[in-house]
Amino acid sequence: MMECYERIRHLREDADKTQAEMGKLINLTQRAYAYYESGQRMIPPHVLMALADYHNVSVDYLLGRTDNPELNK
Repeated sequence: MMECYERIRHLREDADKTQAEMGKLINLTQRAYAYYESGQRMIPPHVLMALADYHNVSVDYLLGRTDNPELNK
């Protein structure tokens, strides 16, 4: 599961966003976002979907089930 946390951190950094900015974008506090990114808390489905939507990647990519970030439509 750690791969998921690394991916959301890398995606955030690639978007040049701080944890506070990402949290605000998906309606979380910076602290809550930091807990998810660091692996201190499991990421709930609604947060995974918000992150996937924001970064335009699949939830499977965030979860490490695929290395292909593209959405299958």
